[in-house]
Amino acid sequence: MLLDMDPQGTAEAWSEWRKEEPPVVIPAKTPTLVKTLDKAAAHGADLAVIDTPPLAEAEARSAAKAADLVLVPCRPNAFDLHSIRTTTDLTRFAAKQAFVIFNAGPIPATRLYAETTELVNEIGMQVGPIRLSERAAFRHATGSGKSVKEAEPTGKAAQEVEGLWLWLCKQVGMRARRRVHTSTKVTA
Repeated sequence: MLLDMDPQGTAEAWSEWRKEEPPVVIPAKTPTLVKTLDKAAAHGADLAVIDTPPLAEAEARSAAKAADLVLVPCRPNAFDLHSIRTTTDLTRFAAKQAFVIFNAGPIPATRLYAETTELVNEIGMQVGPIRLSERAAFRHATGSGKSVKEAEPTGKAAQEVEGLWLWLCKQVGMRARRRVHTSTKVTA
């Protein structure tokens, strides 16, 4: 299940584009987050991902307190690195393990990732070992209401997502289940 705490509602919009395909996306509010998570668990949800708006302290604080693990998506650039300082403080307040996950960065940028990893460490956070690179497959899949695992199951973007999923499951002590996706190709 995916809980959307972001007022922009992008996760909800993506869910509508999926036309009832999982995961279930539910809007969530700060005052009722714990109750929403309890209901989800009672209905069989074994994993909830909470999407919070960037730099929204109340939502992020509430989500961090309820989470087992905090993942902070971050582009490897100065502006994003500057903004995660607030998130670092929130994760310390919530006493939760947190990892920065680099996303939407260039593929061949060894030096860039080494330098940004060093900066993240100086801020006081850890960088997750998997990054999601800037790939057209992410844009194409999202626009059609799919995941890259559905749209291009054998592509590099899908491999990155699979790696992140397996690593995430290990972090939270959850057995990784693999879904088999079939894709339909349409030719014009």
